[in-house]
Amino acid sequence: MTNPTERTLPANSMVESHEREFGCTVMDLRKLMELRSTDAINQINVHYGGVTNLCSRLKTNPVEGLSGNPADLEKRKHVFGQNFIPPKKPKTFLELVWEALQDVTLIILEIAAIISLVLSFYRPPGEENEQCGLPVSSPEDEGEAEAGWIEGAAILFSVIIVVLVTAFNDWSKEKQFRGLQNRIEKEQKFSVIRNGHIIQLPVAEIVVGDIAQIKYGDLLPADGILIQGNDLKIDESSLTGESDHVKKSVERDPMLLSGTHVMEGSGRMVVTAVGINSQTGIIFTLLGASEGEEEEKKKKAKTQDGVALEIQPLNSQEGTDNEEKEKKAAKLPKKEKSVLQGKLTRLAVQIGKAGLIMSAFTVLILILYFVIDNFVIHRRAWLPECTPIYIQYFVKFFIIGITVLVVAVPEGLPLAVTISLAYSVKKMMKDNNLVRHLDACETMGNATAICSDKTGTLTMNRMTVVQAYIGDTHYHQIPSPDVLLPKVLDLIVNAISINSAYTSKILPPEKEGGLPRQVGSKTECALLGFVTDLKQDYHAVRNEVPEEKLYKVYTFNSVRKSMSTVIEKPSGGYRMYSKGASEIILRKCNRILDKKGEVVPFKSKDRDEIVRTVIEPMACEGLRTICIAYRDFNDGEPPWDNESEILTELTCVAVVGIEDPVRPEVPDAIAKCKQAGITVRMVTGDNINTARAIATKCGIVTPGDDFLCLEGKEFNRLIRNEKGEVEQEKLDKIWPKLRVLARSSPTDKHTLVKGIIDSTIGEQRQVVAVTGDGTNDGPALKKADVGFAMGIAGTDVAKEASDIILTDDNFTSIVKAVMWGRNVYDSISKFLQFQLTVNVVAVIVAFTGACITQDSPLKAVQMLWVNLIMDTFASLALATEPPTESLLKRRPYGRNKPLISRTMMKNILGHAVYQLTVIFFLVFAGEKFFDIDSGRKAPLHSPPSQHYTIIFNTFVLMQLFNEINSRKIHGERNVFAGIFRNLIFCCVVLGTFISQILIVEFGGKPFSCTKLTLSQWFWCLFIGIGELLWGQIISSIPTQSLKFLKEAGHGTTKEEITKDAEGLDEIDHAEMELRRGQILWFRGLNRIQTQIDVINTFQTGASFKGVLKRQTMGQHLDVKHVPSSSYVTVAPVRSPPTTSVPAAVPPPTLGNQSGQSVP
Repeated sequence: MTNPTERTLPANSMVESHEREFGCTVMDLRKLMELRSTDAINQINVHYGGVTNLCSRLKTNPVEGLSGNPADLEKRKHVFGQNFIPPKKPKTFLELVWEALQDVTLIILEIAAIISLVLSFYRPPGEENEQCGLPVSSPEDEGEAEAGWIEGAAILFSVIIVVLVTAFNDWSKEKQFRGLQNRIEKEQKFSVIRNGHIIQLPVAEIVVGDIAQIKYGDLLPADGILIQGNDLKIDESSLTGESDHVKKSVERDPMLLSGTHVMEGSGRMVVTAVGINSQTGIIFTLLGASEGEEEEKKKKAKTQDGVALEIQPLNSQEGTDNEEKEKKAAKLPKKEKSVLQGKLTRLAVQIGKAGLIMSAFTVLILILYFVIDNFVIHRRAWLPECTPIYIQYFVKFFIIGITVLVVAVPEGLPLAVTISLAYSVKKMMKDNNLVRHLDACETMGNATAICSDKTGTLTMNRMTVVQAYIGDTHYHQIPSPDVLLPKVLDLIVNAISINSAYTSKILPPEKEGGLPRQVGSKTECALLGFVTDLKQDYHAVRNEVPEEKLYKVYTFNSVRKSMSTVIEKPSGGYRMYSKGASEIILRKCNRILDKKGEVVPFKSKDRDEIVRTVIEPMACEGLRTICIAYRDFNDGEPPWDNESEILTELTCVAVVGIEDPVRPEVPDAIAKCKQAGITVRMVTGDNINTARAIATKCGIVTPGDDFLCLEGKEFNRLIRNEKGEVEQEKLDKIWPKLRVLARSSPTDKHTLVKGIIDSTIGEQRQVVAVTGDGTNDGPALKKADVGFAMGIAGTDVAKEASDIILTDDNFTSIVKAVMWGRNVYDSISKFLQFQLTVNVVAVIVAFTGACITQDSPLKAVQMLWVNLIMDTFASLALATEPPTESLLKRRPYGRNKPLISRTMMKNILGHAVYQLTVIFFLVFAGEKFFDIDSGRKAPLHSPPSQHYTIIFNTFVLMQLFNEINSRKIHGERNVFAGIFRNLIFCCVVLGTFISQILIVEFGGKPFSCTKLTLSQWFWCLFIGIGELLWGQIISSIPTQSLKFLKEAGHGTTKEEITKDAEGLDEIDHAEMELRRGQILWFRGLNRIQTQIDVINTFQTGASFKGVLKRQTMGQHLDVKHVPSSSYVTVAPVRSPPTTSVPAAVPPPTLGNQSGQSVP
């Protein structure tokens, strides 16, 4: 296996001399790290002479660590590499442009535009026009005909704009995501010993030879060999796929690998491989190498199907930790995501189908009208020489059809979603929510339940000992050291100082007069603070008993709920100090210290007495109770591995009550949640009385309510059957009333979350958010719809499993996330309400106009401008509305709530009626009303008429004022409320209005516009403002009375999900909808392709090519060569070479100005 760093390093003697200096090369260490257990130990002992010798070869001290000398660190980076894995190359802007171009609608538009362009330069021959049944054009029209190319060019130009906007959006999203990744990586720090001091170092700064402190909850940043460990267990599933935890010890298996998680215990390791030389790095390098081959395979797979389905998931940038996810996903039940995206895609596909039918219908009617009028009514014969002219007409009809389709397909939807989500994610950063997965933002808006931790989330996580029970006395304040007997005081100080992680410590405050800083476990810091309050120094004790002297450590974990440390006594024998949850430790005590400091027996009735008189009163004040105890072993060495035997017959020294005050802003935030229809449940490892007291202070439970507070044991008894399996029916009786789950294990948390999600008792499926900070919260965070990890107290494992990281560990930030999530949903509904009104009106106008006057009153380029307004600009304006408190005053929507409610449907249809009435009045009676020439009967290529300009202008102004109406979707009256809070909205509306004035006054031929008088402008404005008044009338009609209104944009039904999601680990609604839509599209396209091939085979006759040659010679015009499937090749043309009629037929531009194209 070759090492990538060795290729990049200059193969000069300097590196070699450096390697010689260290006594082992990168390759030696890499080979060593590939070994496991006994093989590894043999290699270390035989080849390196033990771990201590290996440390000296790497020029490091197992206790003091590296000196931290910059030159030495630089040399190490040079020889052994840096602790950094280069990320995958991001997609270039051009690649993103290419991806955006794959949109089927855009492809159809491009083809239409190119055909239109080509035709505008092509002048077909024909006999006298009368024979073909077309009006003779006058010579002045030639100049107008020259402008035919403008329309095609304009379509292409607008396609380019759409593509660039989409690509830019993707690019900035990718960039933002990378920035986010970098930020997460930079914030990840690790404890390393340098020069005898423990310092927090950014992971990238770690070098080979560093001595790293490892503890419960860490994600190992580099490969290393254990020097000293206490009860260490590692989860290596991310590398090996084995779910069982692996025990690590210096004697049996000291190999620690990067990317694995510490599940229990603590210890120190010497770093032996970093970056691309570590085990994770090697896998990444292999992945990078095989990526090229993978892509080749993917391309082949795509082309074989003939259906170019995207194989990648939507959020492709998030593939960084996919190897881990894939392995874990196999064990987890399916999790749905992108519900909103799914609803939208489904809606877009439905609208697209409707548009396709409408456009096909339009084309059919136009062709039938043309054929019947020419060949049936006027009894003309089909003259072969007229074929090109007829073809040109048919292409023009096709282009009008495409225009209808373009307006019908809401291609602004994906843009609106992207803008809305990207905007929200950016703003959520300011509200202390670091969003890792975009769809979590939208899901949060539907949350119906939040399962929150207590410590640090609801409370301040600044713990202090406020009460104590020592020697039969309950002290309600901290006693002065003189009151306590010296030997008892000594026991307490030793028990706390020695039996806590040496990484927990209290540092002086950063600012004068501030509170001391607590580093490490907050509970341990509270106990160390207690030692300081007793005017004792825990440092002195730790210096006397350094970590190396600890004989055995049983570290704290969620099963034990206690920690014990064994030391050797100078007089021989051993002493074990224990601390933990008071009811657990007291159950294991059979002696206690009395007032005189003497050891007296401790019976179960004494225990009940203490629980009743000391522990319960403390817990009812919301204090966490911790018991401190010890045990002496004087008769030789006991069996340390038999924990149940060791952790008994303890002597109780003291019980302390630790206060963790509720965050002042939490009760208010929980009240908001209740108002918003979200149930908050507290899941904690604390005693039930403490938990209930804190829950009452927070407002999670209010006296007199019908609710449940359960302990983990009781909870399991109620929900499991005789075999110990969880039964959903039993769980369904419990969870609706459950508010507090105390003394719970991580499994209980996972069971509860899964049970609520899988429950079918409500009409809506529950959407659950979970907060977690510990390593063991990983499964629950993964299972939840949205997992919140704590940014400050959270372990790396929890952050890895989460969707959103709370950078301030505060519950109020979760409420902000709910607000943003609901805002995303509302923004998209606002946009839909606006867009669908425009769609309905534009499609009906184009359709009826084309069928009655043989031409659309709104021209292609005008349609594209309207499309631009309603897609890009409106999505910007409506998707960036800031959230308001009123969002929290209603219930959650639920996952199956349709995107378009009946109120919205009423608004859409109501405004469509107003707009259609106005436009049809203007089309058919506008010329009389304004006393101007009619634009309907205008000859081919006549200059743009004021009549049709007024129609276009009124249409746009109505949309502009309807955009203001669309700001409210729940039937509110005041549509201007808070409009100045959204600057983007004001700018877009103003900008659009100014652009419209410029287009009408100076747009001229490309936009088919002509200047209007001031009075005409005022009429257009007046009709536009009428939209606002009409909006008030619509909102006066009660929605209940309109029973015929249907909702639209439902989620996918369960039956469809189960059918489509076979074999998937995660149900991505958007992806499934896209696939369904794409397959239909591609089937359709394949059929068209087959038909074109059939036509092509008819044209293989030689006469055809000859005709084309003669035609070109006779015409002396610039004929473009066109693709074989285009109009020229549909039928053989037999016309004599001499016939050349200049500019006989208009170029069939999209939506031509022909008021009357057929006599």
